[in-house]
Amino acid sequence: MQRFAVIVAGGSGTRMGVAQPKQFLFLKGKPILAHTIERFFEADNAINIIVVLSDAGLAMWSEYQETGATIPPHQITLGGKTRTESVKRGLALVPHGALVAIHDAVRPFVTNEIINRSYEIAELKGCAVAAVPLKDSVRRKKGDAFVASNREDYRLVQTPQTFLSSIIIDAYDSLALPDVTDDATVAELADHEITLFEGTYENIKITTPVDLVFAEAILNSRK
Repeated sequence: MQRFAVIVAGGSGTRMGVAQPKQFLFLKGKPILAHTIERFFEADNAINIIVVLSDAGLAMWSEYQETGATIPPHQITLGGKTRTESVKRGLALVPHGALVAIHDAVRPFVTNEIINRSYEIAELKGCAVAAVPLKDSVRRKKGDAFVASNREDYRLVQTPQTFLSSIIIDAYDSLALPDVTDDATVAELADHEITLFEGTYENIKITTPVDLVFAEAILNSRK
């Protein structure tokens, strides 16, 4: 089946504490977004990559492209005010009868194996969501207290979240809520079963300043 990737890159970077959106911060001489696009191209150069940008992000990305940097082929579309709107606009460029991975622009360390496994599982199951077990003990809020919970009952959900395109397109079209931050939840609300598969702890979402420290360490270890 034809493969698509919708890379959501419309965030503002508020939690990073900087004016520049985090997907445009530089790691090893290139924006985080560029690293993320490269991961999908390296995994399978036939993937149709769609990048969803805000108006401000489009200007920043155009400025970077004008430097003559080598960037894998990709298509750009403008996002909306929320992540839900942005994903829907990306999905508008994806045909039914395909496979589509939805991925955070600020997860630049996803591996080729994770990307390809997500497509393979989604083709069989309709859905494939990368997730990892919790390392720490957890407590659940119960009234005014926090009670111990079994961490084996929980998973940390990552991206890519990959689907048969008809499933996720129709799920977003039927979504009644104004904004949902997790694509698997959208599919689940449309009564589709969610299939998790093992992600990696290196597949971090760069959101806060300390994540940049981890990101530099991961890049150095991979080199």
